[in-house]
Amino acid sequence: MGVAENAPDFVLKDQKGEDFRLSDFRGKKVLLSFHPLAWTGICEKQMKALEENHERFERLNVVPVGISVDPVPSKKAWAEHMGLRKLRILSDFWPHGEVAKLYGLFREKEGFSERANVLIDEEGKVAFFKVYPITEVPDLKEIFTLLEGE
Repeated sequence: MGVAENAPDFVLKDQKGEDFRLSDFRGKKVLLSFHPLAWTGICEKQMKALEENHERFERLNVVPVGISVDPVPSKKAWAEHMGLRKLRILSDFWPHGEVAKLYGLFREKEGFSERANVLIDEEGKVAFFKVYPITEVPDLKEIFTLLEGE
């Protein structure tokens, strides 16, 4: 998956069981923040950073979402545990890792996705694509620099 490519459309359920369809957000940017597994420390920091910066994303016309292979009930409990109020976290549970596979981010051996940020522009094209070490919280400064430099 490269910059300027069309982002594959998908529908996933969020932590409330509501559908999130990527193509419904044309006219806005969407940040897909892939993380390996719920209930892990680095993933929690990654999701909390998105929640804490939610208003800043909104001002920049960006809808941030978290995505992992965990099932909806787990995502719901985890969202409550983290105190998420705005951030939608999506379940790529079944077919297992299908969206991560669409974006070339599924780790077959481990059964979960890479840690990655994929920014989709208003026309549905990939504007930013970066895989991070599994042990590292993605740096949102890169995203904000790109967005605010436009």
